[in-house]
Amino acid sequence: METNSTPATASESSFHRSLSLLDGALLVIGSMIGSGIFIVSAGIAQSVGSAGWLVVVWLVSGFITLTAALSYGELSGMFPHAGGQYVYLREAFGKLYGFLYGWSFFAVIQTGTIAAVGVAFGKFAGYLMPALGDENILMGTAGGFHITAAQLVGICTVVLLTYINTLGVKSGKWIQFFFTFAKIGAMAALIIFGFFLFSGQSAWKVNWTDAWSAKEISRNMMAITHNSLSGGTLIVALCTAMVGALFSSDAWNSVTFIAGEMKRPERNIGLSLFIGTLIVTLIYVSMNLMYLNVMTVSEIAHAPAERVATAAALKIFGSDGAKIIALLIMVSTFGCNNGLILSGARVYFTMAKDGLFLPAASKLNDKGVPAKALWMQCIWASMLCLSGQYGNLLDFIIFTVLLFYILTIGGIFKLRRTMPNHPRPYKAFGYPVIPAIYIALASFVCIILLKYKPTYTWPGLIIVVLGLPIYYLLQKRKTTEE
Repeated sequence: METNSTPATASESSFHRSLSLLDGALLVIGSMIGSGIFIVSAGIAQSVGSAGWLVVVWLVSGFITLTAALSYGELSGMFPHAGGQYVYLREAFGKLYGFLYGWSFFAVIQTGTIAAVGVAFGKFAGYLMPALGDENILMGTAGGFHITAAQLVGICTVVLLTYINTLGVKSGKWIQFFFTFAKIGAMAALIIFGFFLFSGQSAWKVNWTDAWSAKEISRNMMAITHNSLSGGTLIVALCTAMVGALFSSDAWNSVTFIAGEMKRPERNIGLSLFIGTLIVTLIYVSMNLMYLNVMTVSEIAHAPAERVATAAALKIFGSDGAKIIALLIMVSTFGCNNGLILSGARVYFTMAKDGLFLPAASKLNDKGVPAKALWMQCIWASMLCLSGQYGNLLDFIIFTVLLFYILTIGGIFKLRRTMPNHPRPYKAFGYPVIPAIYIALASFVCIILLKYKPTYTWPGLIIVVLGLPIYYLLQKRKTTEE
């Protein structure tokens, strides 16, 4: 195995430690809540077909995310440096594993998510101003490639947020503060209205009368069919349904990437992870309970264009519901992208310091932020926006994201053996049981996806493997220069 690189503290001497525990928790919350919670429950309802199992999917996904966050606390305390998960993999397993994560992170995970969230902003802006939406095709070719107004709006938001974040971490911090509180407040209001001020006929009793009869709901030739699930078929359905919920809960580790700018990172990053993931899990479960109060499971499964929140809001608020949800999602996605853009560039900065990314990315500007890394991320995310392929790429990568989480948490066990005397201000909660539970659950989901959903697995693995020749080329170039 390769020897681990030297700690990055020296390379971070120009970072300004100006972010508090509250800032860290808001970054976790803001990065996690994008557009998924407003949409993916439709797909989950189609897969499991009952109120009880719909809630179970969200509870298990939240539990998996929370156990991972609790485990990352130990790693963040050991290595409170910019780069987060990349650093943890590098220190536990060597540069190659760190690079493969960083490569996937830049190629798809972070930039693809930024592109998807940016275009989602444009799509929902189209509800308020149709000229900005996805249906306004500005350019098209016979081969099916086209550019819509929503894609350009998405690019504009990515460029704007990138520019704001080049002005210093405090600029991005205030954007995050405002938009995260705005989205939490708006979602809380939607939950309250859906539960306590809903004047329509509640679907709660209908949904919970037969809450545990799992079934696949499908629509063929305008006829709705139900296929009962039990035993092995139910387990497969639950695991595949969790893809949407896990993706909606992803990006919780964003705060680890900005450790170089956190006050008391050895304490505050772990606490930020715990507080942020717990709050988001509670919000997500509450949103789904609200859906179940307003709509039947069948209505959730067949919400127009899978926009569950819009369908719920139309029932709660009438004709103005779609506009209310459009505004909420625009606020949510804008704040989400700010967190993703702010944190992502710190990974490329640290990789460049290790000689594993473009050298220019290792430079901080006079505001103490990696501006060139931010613009590199912006350019690639914008190209993905134009390509229109970010959705497919994100489907491909979710399996790989889970694999890297499993590997990173496995690093806790390895580092307990290889670095027993390394300072650990915070130790993984429930070690070794809680980290082992995460590894077991996430591994089981991956095995099911590998067997039953190959479209989610092999393309993602191919993207990771493509990083191998790039890594060895960089190593060869580095050796030649030395």
